[in-house]
Amino acid sequence: MSCVQIRAVNSTAAVALGAIFLMLVIAAPFAAAIEIRALTTKVPTGFADVRTVQGNVEIEDAKGARFRVVVGKGSILSLVSSTAAWRPADKRPDMLPDGVVSRGNRNISTAWLIRPTTRYAHGVLGDTVEAGGLSARLANGTRHDLFLDEGSVFEDRIGRLADLDGDGQDEILVVRSYLNRGAALAVVGASANGLRLIAEAPAIGRPNRWLNPVDVADFDDDGENEAAVVVTPHIGGTLKLYRLDGENLREDHSQYGFSNHAMGSRELGMGTVIDANGDGVPDLLIPDETRRALRIVTFAGGLFRDLARLPHGSAIVTALVTSDVDGNGAPDVVYGLADGTLVAVLFSP
Repeated sequence: MSCVQIRAVNSTAAVALGAIFLMLVIAAPFAAAIEIRALTTKVPTGFADVRTVQGNVEIEDAKGARFRVVVGKGSILSLVSSTAAWRPADKRPDMLPDGVVSRGNRNISTAWLIRPTTRYAHGVLGDTVEAGGLSARLANGTRHDLFLDEGSVFEDRIGRLADLDGDGQDEILVVRSYLNRGAALAVVGASANGLRLIAEAPAIGRPNRWLNPVDVADFDDDGENEAAVVVTPHIGGTLKLYRLDGENLREDHSQYGFSNHAMGSRELGMGTVIDANGDGVPDLLIPDETRRALRIVTFAGGLFRDLARLPHGSAIVTALVTSDVDGNGAPDVVYGLADGTLVAVLFSP
């Protein structure tokens, strides 16, 4: 059995914001102990955004004020007013109104969703306007478009750039939803000949059923990358890993009990990947099905294991942002809760 030790100390040193310090040491028979410090502070007005800016984690509160997240002496989590410039939203004339332009440094320079349409009235992302197409600009400057037929849409905000097949070139991962069969993970390839749908997972099978991708990595340490997605995150989510198998995406692993999206929210980033236990295999950090706990899980060796679970009194509502906020050389994870609590999960190198 695993052993979890928690020590909590209230602090008033965070300039009226308050802070709570938690120390968790997770020891399990299959791995060395994982030491996690979970620091919290309060943002009374709540969150508009959490992101990385010039290497630092910054938040924007609901009133538009911006702060840099700082871990100070005595492991106090505090917020320092920031004037750092945030990258302005990159908008294109033909793109989805709430779309996000993704940027890459390999074969694809940028990708974005186009051709807004209301032919699929699901509204999982806050409105019923979805994308009827996908556009990408390649590294050589040429633009290519891919258009869907009337039977499906891209029910997404972003085309995620990732090297799924391990050939050193990026593909575009995007959620494709069929009007009569629900969502499927689609993989689009880009070349001088244009954009082409190269693989797709089976659709969920019912209309108004959706999935949200997490990331791409070699999660089971078998030398091949997998795409991690949470299927039906609003009604009991299942974390699935898909491997590219010819023109299909084959399910490699599946585990119930996750959610990386709130119904109607535009936030798609409630999940991230780091090597949490230092074994050289990427681990997944995703909220549980209630979004009131963060689960840290591994598929190393092809076996699913929970490395840690951090419970919260309120639901996770922001992106999980990764950065070394305490300066010890190890990546940390920062996110916000619905009650205005900011959480920084700090890992040891």
